Amino acid sequence: MTRRIERAMTLPRRGDLSVTEVCFAVGFSSPDTFSTRFTELVGVPPGGYRRDHSQTGTGIPSCLAEQVTRPVKNQGARAR
Repeated sequence: MTRRIERAMTLPRRGDLSVTEVCFAVGFSSPDTFSTRFTELVGVPPGGYRRDHSQTGTGIPSCLAEQVTRPVKNQGARAR
């Protein structure tokens, strides 16, 4: 699930796909489920993320952009 959401986070930056298209591209069959899971892991709904990050990563290699924007599953956990 986390990998699907990570992939979904990279697609809106291109700006050519709608949220629904991203949902199906990463393997979800329901836009509602996609939106719920995305919001749980990322902290903002996919539409808001797309709006805020559509140009993020311009000029940055995709491998670095993915690493920097990777969602943190359990943000309340203490670091070890």
